[in-house]
Order: sequence, then structure tokens, then C-alpha cells
Amino acid sequence: MNREYHKWFSQNLQRDMELLIFGHGGSPVLLFPTRMARFYDYENWGIIAALSPKIESGTIQVFCVDSIDRESFYNDDVFPSVRIERHLQYEQYLLGEVIPLIQQKNSNAEMATAGFSMGAYHAVNLALKYPALFNKTVGISGRYDLTHTPGHYKDLLNGFHNEKVYFNMPTQYLANLNDSLLLNQLKQMEIILAVGETDPFLPENHQLSALLWEKGIRNECHTGESDAHRPYFWRKMAPVYI
Repeated sequence: MNREYHKWFSQNLQRDMELLIFGHGGSPVLLFPTRMARFYDYENWGIIAALSPKIESGTIQVFCVDSIDRESFYNDDVFPSVRIERHLQYEQYLLGEVIPLIQQKNSNAEMATAGFSMGAYHAVNLALKYPALFNKTVGISGRYDLTHTPGHYKDLLNGFHNEKVYFNMPTQYLANLNDSLLLNQLKQMEIILAVGETDPFLPENHQLSALLWEKGIRNECHTGESDAHRPYFWRKMAPVYI
């Protein structure tokens, strides 16, 4: 399997950023790490190995990006407005630096986003905001409103809310989305949500799926066994949905 390591100084984030590429061609998949995890964790957890038949056959090429969650949503040392601003800088890093690299490496126009847990939030949020760039998004064990408190998970913005928070919480902005161009683009996208039957994020997955259907946007929402919120289950789910 072709494996490439890349590192450069990000102008958007003002720090070094790293990523791994697996595969030689096919549809590019922008794969986001789990909560505060790193770009190499999916390789270490065997998820890349689970995807290897698709990677080695040239069906997909996987781009594992790094996370800055510790500097954004999980940075309790700064005010919530600073957290959302840091997240938006990360978004600009993806749009202005990572996606151009993907396009340089892979000429296939059918690009997907995917992620597990917090990575599912990043994957789905980015795809829903910029549907012209992606033809598919996969969110597994995802949380789609970081201001909610499902189970033992806390509100990552500590009650703070502004327009920037609103436009980065899919179950909030999707409910009021009426832009015909964006809606038409979203209707062309393959959207897959998968979550465990006892996962505390199950209601949010059902809510997001229902909101999509209300807008006439086709999607799949799959429920798996147990909470399905750990690598053992993700290794089984990855090749099915990605």
C-alpha cells in the first residue's frame, strides 16, 4: 500500500500540521480523527487495514488529517468565542491547504469526507457547509450539536452562542436552511450516518437524518449494535460505509 507522510507550516493555523495519505488513486476521502486524536491513530487502530482492500484496489485514497480540538472546542483555558474562532481557522486550513493538496495528488472530482466520533462532526459539518466540494460524507458515532449535553458529554461552548456557533452546529443551521443552491447541491450528495443503538449520540443522529429528509435531502441512518463507539466496532463499520 502506498503511504505518504506530509508536514508543513500552516499559514492559517500558524503551526506545523501533519497528515498521512494511504493509496494511489480512486475517490479521495478526507478522514478526520476522533476527539483530540491524531492523524496516525486510524492506522494504529487497524481502521486503515480494514479499508485496505478498497485502498489497494484503487477504489479510494485516504487522507488522514490531524486534529486541533485541544486548541479549539476542548480548550477550557480560553473563552468559547476564541474556541469557535480557532475552529474556523482549522476550517480555512482544510479549505485552503489540505483540499488543494488532495486535488494536486488526485484528479478524481468525487471527494468524500468521513470521520468517527468528533471526526464525524468535522466530516459532516464541512460537507454540509461546502457541498460543492464533496459528493459523499460519512459520519460514524457522530455528535452534531456541540452545545448539547447528551449523556456525560458536556456543552463544549459552556452556554456561549453566537452566529458563528450557530453556523457550525449542523442540527441548528440545517433546520433553517432555505438557500436553493445549497439545498440542490446537498440533494446530490450521498450522506451516511451510523451510530450504536445505546450511543448517547443516537438521538442527534436521528434528528439530523429527519432534518435532512424534511429538506428533501436523501440520507441513510444506520443503527448498530451496542454503543459501537470504539475502534473494535469502527473497524467493522469503516469498510461498509466509507
